[in-house]
Amino acid sequence: MKPEELEKKLPPLDASRPSIEPDQILIAEFNYIAQVAFQANEDRARVTSFYLVSVGSFIAAILSTQVLASPQPVLYWSFAGLFLFLSLLAVTTILQLIRLRRSWYDCIRAINHIKNFYTRNIKTIDLKDAFHWNADTLPAMNKTNSLSFFLSAEVGLFGSAAFGAAYYFALLGLGWVSWGPAILLGIGYFVGIIYLYRRLLK
Repeated sequence: MKPEELEKKLPPLDASRPSIEPDQILIAEFNYIAQVAFQANEDRARVTSFYLVSVGSFIAAILSTQVLASPQPVLYWSFAGLFLFLSLLAVTTILQLIRLRRSWYDCIRAINHIKNFYTRNIKTIDLKDAFHWNADTLPAMNKTNSLSFFLSAEVGLFGSAAFGAAYYFALLGLGWVSWGPAILLGIGYFVGIIYLYRRLLK
């Protein structure tokens, strides 16, 4: 149907009242915000799964090459580069999780804004007791027992292992064998990831 034909079928507008009720706009806004919040939660799982699949693929590739059976410096340096790439990919994954957490949190604040509007303007009933979350009871953005934090910690653990492995293979490429520094670097990497998460969501 052409636009001009559709326009003829629409009822005439009544100038004495708005064509769209305010409640309809607020309901549409509320539903949109809720959908964005839901999508942010879905994306967190996808981002984490992508990283874990990448790590698993590289580990499977390493196990299939039988590194110890054919020790070659070039092979060690190649694995050092691959694991370094995985550790850098972990940082970008953490940044994505942080952004998704912020997006979710902004959605919750926007929903609370709509709830506060109704609470202030509807006087016939007390709506405050109907809502569990409000501006004063929202969870902290960098809450340590949230799903976002656990996913970030999981990525951080794999990233720290990758960073330690990169250092270890680099030492093998130089003809040295030392687990101690690799373990310490991995621990330091993990601590840095947790600090980055909490600092950027402060």
